[in-house]
Amino acid sequence: MSTKFSLTGNQTTAIDLSLLFIRIAAGGFMLTHGWGKLFKLVNGTFEFADPIGLGVEMSLILTVFAEILCAFFILIGLFTRLAAIPLIITMIVAVFVVHLDHDFSKKESGLFFLINYLALFLSGAGKYSIDALIRKK
Repeated sequence: MSTKFSLTGNQTTAIDLSLLFIRIAAGGFMLTHGWGKLFKLVNGTFEFADPIGLGVEMSLILTVFAEILCAFFILIGLFTRLAAIPLIITMIVAVFVVHLDHDFSKKESGLFFLINYLALFLSGAGKYSIDALIRKK
C-alpha cells in the first residue's frame, strides 16, 4: 500500500485531499443556500429575518456576502481563513439565534457547516488551493 494513504506513513496528501473535499462540500453546498437570497437582494425583495437587530436589508446583505462570496472563496481556496470568519458568524446566528427554539433537525445543517468552517479556519485551505499557489510565489 502506498505510504501516501497509509495509516502509519506520511499522511500529507490524504490531509490535503480531505481539506479539498471539505472545501468543495462546505463552499459548494453553501452556495445553494445563498443563491435564492442573492436573487432576493438583486430583485429588492427584502423579506428576510432580522435576528440580531441590524435591519432586514443589512441582514440579507451580510448573509448573501457570507453565503455567496465567502462560500465561493472557500470553494476555490482563496483567502480561506478570512472567508471562513463571516460564514462562522452566519452559522452561529443561524443555529443559536434563528433556530434556537427549533428541534435539532433544524439546527443540524447549520452545526455541520459551522464545524467545517471552524476546521477550515484552523487548518487553512491545504495544498490544493489558490492560497497554496499564492504562498509558492
